[in-house]
Amino acid sequence: MKTSIVVICLFLSYVAALAQSVPAGNLSGPSLRTQTVRGTILDASSKTPVIGATVQIVGSNPLIGTVTDTDGRFRLTNVSVGRTRLKITALGYEEIVLGEVIVNAGKEVVLDLALTESVLNLDEAIVSHKRSEDHTVANNEMATVSARPFNASETIRYAGSLGDPSRMAANFAGVSGANDTRNDIIVRGNSPASLLWRLDGVNIPNPNHFGALGTSGGPVSILNANLLAKSDFLTGAFPAEYANALGSVFDLKLRKGNDEKREFWGQLGFNGLEAGAEGPYSKNSKASYLIDYRYSFFGLLENVGFEVAGTPYYQDLTFKTDIPLGKKGQLTAWAMGGRSRVTFLGKDIDTDKPDAYGNENENIRANFRNGTAALSYEHRFTDRTYGKLTFSGSQTDQNNEVDTVIYRSGKEIDAEILSTKIDYMQRKLSVNTFLSHKFNARDRVSAGVIMDFIRYDLGNRELYPLDIIRRDSEGETIFTQVFGQWKHRFNERLTLNTGLTFQNLQLNASRALEPRIGLSYQLRAASLNVAYGLHSMVQPMLTYFYQTERPDGSYALTNKELGFTRSHHVVAGYDRMLAENLRLKIETYYQWLFDAPVERTASYYSALTEGADFGPENKGNLVNEGTGRNYGVELTLEKYFSDNYYFLITTSLFDSKYKGSDGIERNTPFNNRYVVNTLAGKEFKLGKRDNILTISWKLTLSGGKYVIPINTTASAEENRQVDDYDRAFAEQQDPYFRTDLKIGYKINQRRLTHEFALDLQNLTNSKNIFQQAYNARTNRIGTAYQQGFLPIPFYRLTF
Repeated sequence: MKTSIVVICLFLSYVAALAQSVPAGNLSGPSLRTQTVRGTILDASSKTPVIGATVQIVGSNPLIGTVTDTDGRFRLTNVSVGRTRLKITALGYEEIVLGEVIVNAGKEVVLDLALTESVLNLDEAIVSHKRSEDHTVANNEMATVSARPFNASETIRYAGSLGDPSRMAANFAGVSGANDTRNDIIVRGNSPASLLWRLDGVNIPNPNHFGALGTSGGPVSILNANLLAKSDFLTGAFPAEYANALGSVFDLKLRKGNDEKREFWGQLGFNGLEAGAEGPYSKNSKASYLIDYRYSFFGLLENVGFEVAGTPYYQDLTFKTDIPLGKKGQLTAWAMGGRSRVTFLGKDIDTDKPDAYGNENENIRANFRNGTAALSYEHRFTDRTYGKLTFSGSQTDQNNEVDTVIYRSGKEIDAEILSTKIDYMQRKLSVNTFLSHKFNARDRVSAGVIMDFIRYDLGNRELYPLDIIRRDSEGETIFTQVFGQWKHRFNERLTLNTGLTFQNLQLNASRALEPRIGLSYQLRAASLNVAYGLHSMVQPMLTYFYQTERPDGSYALTNKELGFTRSHHVVAGYDRMLAENLRLKIETYYQWLFDAPVERTASYYSALTEGADFGPENKGNLVNEGTGRNYGVELTLEKYFSDNYYFLITTSLFDSKYKGSDGIERNTPFNNRYVVNTLAGKEFKLGKRDNILTISWKLTLSGGKYVIPINTTASAEENRQVDDYDRAFAEQQDPYFRTDLKIGYKINQRRLTHEFALDLQNLTNSKNIFQQAYNARTNRIGTAYQQGFLPIPFYRLTF
């Protein structure tokens, strides 16, 4: 707590000193408080430039506006810093309104926008509902329900999000986080391992530091909010182009670098100390670059004396370049990667502290590496047809060593014996092809093929107290997806999205054919939506290559022939704009899961419970005979930023059950039953300098997770933890409660912007249970709690 107070005081002192040092004269005059807003407008379906589109600042006096040129480009100069509204109209297209464009003195605003062609004739009545309102419509035109677009600004604006898209998404309806140590995304009762990550059209491995193979989350994200463009988060019945996912999809986009002006930024926050740059390669070139590097904030703290047991060290780098090739071609290359390591020594862990993480009986040394790179070429064949070819590669490495610590008496160490060694590597080379054709304003089709050439080298050995080889496999396989999609707009009100996807895993010839269909009907100020999808997902490589020991001491790959886990997903929704910036959304869903791996003999276990712990379960002799069901209702009431404030209220009521091979229906560990999130924020303009004070607040309340109880009697008799598997997931932890407060201050100087913030996490210091474990030394069950009150400072400079 003393360290927290010191950090707060130093940070606030620095903010106050800098604010006082800004000369008033440097901020006066309209030329010093304006910026350029420019960008490109394309047809949403064909990617052709929209020529002659009108772009104007809503409410500007005198009017600030322009029209797009032959390349679809526009430029608005002398736009006042702060928040502004942008309206884009074009003959034959539905208008869009961007209600929250943030203009800073230190950086140009560069926008890539898409217009949807109208199916109305000029003499027909216009439907008053604005379907293309930017903050309500996903990038993916084929998405009918359960799709929530978001901008990078939201990952920074929301209290507690820490610039992490995953933590930001935990505020959306249907999503349950309730874990301060990791950013796992649990959607509608599904395992966090059922999430698909996609970046610029490429399916990528878990983009998190300390992200174990086969998982989808971690403590710190490699993704960088400073580099993201408008992206989509989908939570069910998603379009056919998304395969190998059961629960949710993160479809992320990297923005383009500024192709006219070199700009720079520096930042210090939870995710680390970072520096970035972007700009054109030359004044006469439209080719641009974007690069950013980060280093662990916690590692920096330890270097200046703030030592913490288990300090995480990590660093990451992201790079992107866009090179126009004539009028119809675009070459893009990007790379993203990170390294991380952490060490927990049993002797350093004080189990008497409520926030102690780790196990005093173990030393854990964990090292992770993760990287993805891609090269793509996009070509516009005609004004109605475009295609994209992408080559990508990724690799994930995980190297862990665990010692068993044996004590003489008290905490005096007698021996430290290497007990577990893990070396996992998974490499993937991929080829993605995508082709889209717009027949007319009513009909659009698209198709694609994704081929993943997977190389794996999996080693996992337990050395003490018994020598057991859990995994020892090396080889290659191919995973293929082929999909086709069709969008038909019967009229301005009724839209059909349908598609079919096929998946094949060469490893064991597993195949799946999946239909997807969605209907959307537009009312005067609302829409009714319904969608169905059959979804399938391969098992993690760690599951296929788990080795089961035979009586004669040999090993067998008893999971290698497992098929896909599958599910039927039905979603119905009602979406209504109550006012210009106030949206109500209600969705209900039912998901039936089947063919989930369970044990051959009667057991509680199901692959549907994977992801509750950091690493995978070591289970063999699995068969595709498990089932599960998730159903619920979700409500979202959101006021988009206007009149200097916003709020977001989401409520999810749901039930999540599964059956193992014993036939008993149990709660999944993710069956929180309810999740309530409330966010609100307000901005205050201070004086005549266009400086902004922001206050944002978040409250989360959810049911506790279900756990496997500890058999205290058996644990005491055997002097080790013994779980009561007969009562698996029958015991629920206490409800989770947390509230965060974020205070920020923005200073716009000439050609640069300072942004300060202090994120006060778990403001009330609520004690939310992290885990419970049996301590053989003390002969009691200890409870470790999640993060207590923690202030996180933030500073960003753009120029």
